[in-house]
Amino acid sequence: MSAIELLIILILLFMAVPDLCRLLRRPALIYPAFVIFGLLIGPFVQLEVSTMLQQAGQIGFLLLLFEVGLEIDLPRPRQLAQPALYTLRWLLIQYPIVLALARFAGLPWMESLVGAAAITGCSVGMAHSAWKSYPGLETDNRTFVLRVMVLLEMVAIVLLAVETPLMDTKAVWWQILLKLLGTGLAVFLCSRAASHLSRLFQKTLEKTTQWRIHFVILLVLAVCAAGERLGLSGPKMAFFLGLFMSRVKHDEKNLEEYLAPISQRFLIPIFFVVLGMEIPLPFLLSRAGLVALVAAATLLIVREIMHRRWLPTGGDGRTHLLLSPNLTIAALAGNSMLKADADPQHAAWVILTGLFMTVIAIFTLPAPKKITAESAGDATPVH
Repeated sequence: MSAIELLIILILLFMAVPDLCRLLRRPALIYPAFVIFGLLIGPFVQLEVSTMLQQAGQIGFLLLLFEVGLEIDLPRPRQLAQPALYTLRWLLIQYPIVLALARFAGLPWMESLVGAAAITGCSVGMAHSAWKSYPGLETDNRTFVLRVMVLLEMVAIVLLAVETPLMDTKAVWWQILLKLLGTGLAVFLCSRAASHLSRLFQKTLEKTTQWRIHFVILLVLAVCAAGERLGLSGPKMAFFLGLFMSRVKHDEKNLEEYLAPISQRFLIPIFFVVLGMEIPLPFLLSRAGLVALVAAATLLIVREIMHRRWLPTGGDGRTHLLLSPNLTIAALAGNSMLKADADPQHAAWVILTGLFMTVIAIFTLPAPKKITAESAGDATPVH
């Protein structure tokens, strides 16, 4: 398949998938659909075309992490006490189960910890539309569930930031320490520059018109490039930048809504297509692929039992499924594992487990009564 042929197919796909998901009343299926498509076309794509897509996908990866950071808008600490306790119990019960499943799939201990961080997380942007229209949730319970979703996502991102450097078996202890210090430095620099950067982003939204999207993306990429020049991780800089930019608005629109035409409708989908292309199609029928499906089903059953007996969310019997879509976090973990030269099958196991859990949870959740074109086209309208 040539580059032009593939681009034609991708453009048609990017146009059709949001409308199809809207008709199915499942807008959160957009990103899983791109992963599945990438998995199917992977064997037919030429090497040079695949390389081209991978480069574009890395920009989508940066914007994805930036928008994940934008999703997290934490309330005051005292309002988080009860959701934090619930989150802690949720993680403590499931971590040993995920670790056991990962070890059974053949993952080493460090990669198993990375997989556990991702699979127990929650992709707020993917579950938000279902949360917003979920029937039978009172206001207090609805707020509580959202805060748990946010905490699960944030804990997963922080754990991945800490654990990913430890996967590099070729690095000596001082190199690992430097990477961890670099993560801390990224947080510090973003926090110190947050007020200045917020004003810069705010002025960019207010003063620019037809080039508004381009200027905002240029600012994000410039900050990431500056971080990499200092020896920091560009993706981590993107996440923490988004975390501190989450309150930037203009004309009652959030920052991610301005980025959507380029990020959510082009570059981020390319990242998920490339992610699917990196999973060998025969892997689905292998033992590890079957273990991924079994792991996803097992965890969903465990969550059903937890919800009914020990950790009720306050809603009906399916409310816990709002905490289960985790493909975005699984994709971040899988991408980090591939960059750390981990076994591609181990990364594929994490991604497929997240994919299976996400698709099953989304289809099992009550369908929203009405899905607009905007909500189907934008996968992360979180605030």
